[in-house]
Order: sequence, then C-alpha cells, then structure tokens
Amino acid sequence: MGDGEGASADARAGTTGEIDFDGIDFVTSDHHFGHARIIELAERPFASLDEMNGALIAAWNRVVGPSDTVLHLGDLALGRREASIGLTAALNGRKLLVPGNHDTISSVYRTSTANRQHTRELLAATGWEVLPETLTGTRNGRRMLASHYPYRGDSQEFDRHVDARPDDDGLPLLHGHTHDRDHGPRGQMFHVGVDASNFTPVPIAVIDTWLATLAP
Repeated sequence: MGDGEGASADARAGTTGEIDFDGIDFVTSDHHFGHARIIELAERPFASLDEMNGALIAAWNRVVGPSDTVLHLGDLALGRREASIGLTAALNGRKLLVPGNHDTISSVYRTSTANRQHTRELLAATGWEVLPETLTGTRNGRRMLASHYPYRGDSQEFDRHVDARPDDDGLPLLHGHTHDRDHGPRGQMFHVGVDASNFTPVPIAVIDTWLATLAP
C-alpha cells in the first residue's frame, strides 16, 4: 500500500489543531524504524536494519528522560507495524506524534479505516499520543507551526502532498520530510529530522535560539 496523493477531503478533516510549545522538551522526525531501504535512500551510516533501529533508540534515550515530552513530526515506523512500532515502546518520555506521509494514520496514506484503527491501537499500546497533522501554538509567546511537511521542499525533485502542507502565512515552521542533512534554517522553516541531528531529538532550546534570530 502506497503513500501517494488521493485521500478524500473527508479523510483530511480535523487535521489541524493547537499545541502549547512551551510544554515541549524535544522535537524530531523521520526515524523510519523498520525501514531497511531508508539506509540507502537517506545514505544513513548503518550496515543493517537492526543496527539502525538500535542506534535510533540509543540516541533518543541518551538525551530524553522519562519526564521529558517529545514532539515527533512523522514518518515514525514502516514495514511490519507490529514489529516496527513495537520498537518505539523502548523510547523514553511522553511521546506525541504528528503523522507524516509514511504513517498509516496519515490523511494522505491510502488505506482502510480498519487499518488506520489498528495502527492507532499499536501506537497507543507503545505510549504514543496522536495529534493533528498541522499544529499551531506559541513558544514563549511567539506564534508558530509544526507539521511533517515544510512549506516548500522535498526529498524528491518535486513537492509531494502539497494539499497536506500548511499554508505559508509567514509563521515559523518546524518540519521534517526532506531528509536534509542540516537544519537549514531556510527562511521561516527549521528542519528537525534525525538525518540533520546525528539521529538525536533536537532540544527545544535549539529552536529558541533560532526563533530569536527571526524578525518579530
């Protein structure tokens, strides 16, 4: 089952929501647990899927404590969901998931209602809280957004899932999806994917430093 465009408007209803960014300790995205091909596609330095999965868990737990809250901006786990999502039970902290295009619960992922529900049950069993696909909120009083998708940019030559992307109204945006090797930032966009952060969640203090460089 693919992750291409084509979900109905009904499937995309309720995909925006509010969050208090002041309650977030780390932000991250695009782990791709259980996805062997991502090692080649994103040129990750692992010899096997087991090595990658283990390294991702270790990198997370080195910085995230049991009382921390992590906002994950999607593409969490692929492959056999029972196994790949099951791995994430070992991750420390309170875990919040904003679905990305490879997550079965995403509005752009073509699948059945029963399949989506099964994924939600697996996520709940491993400690995840599923959030809307675009989040608006404030950090230290500053309005900002979070989404799996950037306003512009992709890991491919063209921008996919344009209907699922947040509107660019000039607000700072935290995003994943691109698998870039750096955070950018690019204009009002900050990339939080693991390929840019040595596979480690990004402390919210890093986001605070970036926000301080932006015009009010």
